Amino acid sequence: MNILGIDYGTKNIGLAWVDTDLGIVLPYGVLRNEERGTRNEELAKLIKKEKADKIVIGLPLTLEDGAENPNTKRVRAFGNKLEKLVDLPIEFIDERLSSFEADNMGGDLTKGQTGASRDEKAAMIILQEYLSKSL
Repeated sequence: MNILGIDYGTKNIGLAWVDTDLGIVLPYGVLRNEERGTRNEELAKLIKKEKADKIVIGLPLTLEDGAENPNTKRVRAFGNKLEKLVDLPIEFIDERLSSFEADNMGGDLTKGQTGASRDEKAAMIILQEYLSKSL
């Protein structure tokens, strides 16, 4: 099964990919989140081209109690629009601390370092968390 992990931010959309037969989560790129409607369509084309079977999106909950907030609603709205475009199952998973963990993973392409970008790493963490709980 091919699963796309998404870290949906206000500036960037980090992507990660896994083929569950191989079990290795890989960085898959970053889309600038400037024109939301255009990005949804671009992302939908990518999902169809790569034959994804499922999409996992990180859900930003509050650190203190895991409650939803305005940012959570923004991400859910993005997921709901994307689900209509691609007609695939979309699951949301708690992404608290994924950016912090991404920062601790080492190099960042956005800073001229080697490796995946912070946004891709956050998407990789979201996807790995999903896999550890679901498969």
